[in-house]
Amino acid sequence: MKVMIRKNADGRLSVYVPKKDLEEPIVEQEKPELWGGRITLANGWQLVLPSLAPDTRLPITVQAQRLGEKE
Repeated sequence: MKVMIRKNADGRLSVYVPKKDLEEPIVEQEKPELWGGRITLANGWQLVLPSLAPDTRLPITVQAQRLGEKE
């Protein structure tokens, strides 16, 4: 699924899912650099993000995979 990752004025990361009109903060991330690992959103969803350079600028739209979602 396509998601937008952005950082708010307080420096907190959030994910926006356009098809669900859902925006949730990231509460846990597997890797400190964010990319190429699993993240957990405040609503409990877990997403796997693609591998990108650690200095990738935000906001960015990426293709993420939701864990536990039936295809």
